[in-house]
Amino acid sequence: MSILVMLAPALIPSTPDLGKAAGQCQASESGPAFLVEPIGLKDRTGKLKLEVYPANRTDFLADDNVLVSAGKTFRRVEVPVPASGTPSLCIRLPGPGTYAVSLLHDRDGDRKFNWKIDGIGFSGNPKLGWGKPDVRKASAVAGTRLTHLRIVLNYRSGLGVAPLKQGS
Repeated sequence: MSILVMLAPALIPSTPDLGKAAGQCQASESGPAFLVEPIGLKDRTGKLKLEVYPANRTDFLADDNVLVSAGKTFRRVEVPVPASGTPSLCIRLPGPGTYAVSLLHDRDGDRKFNWKIDGIGFSGNPKLGWGKPDVRKASAVAGTRLTHLRIVLNYRSGLGVAPLKQGS
């Protein structure tokens, strides 16, 4: 057995539920949490998947399995898109601070982003290009209590992604 294999940390098997237990909360949460309102849903299909990452370039959108096994912040909340009304997602945080936040409208239910089908948005609502946004523009500061965020969803628009036009 090589030294590298012996020193490598045992990875936690990646599952769709990784990070969910630590992230579950209610809108009446008393500790640090984000209450996220998705803006500009294309339709009422699929699920909404909200994820919280460390606010640094290396860990932002990194593999959840790697983050959890390294003891880094990763939280996930996943809910069906409601048939009507304005959805809101509450996600508990380990403490006050700055976090990168992503919101996926998983319209096809495959649990990953497909730019041709799904919608995506980030805290700070940065303009999106072909790569992941700058972590500083996709981060939000959480206080000691519930922090409200509005995240604009972006969908395929020509050869890129953008918020839906009003009335479409």
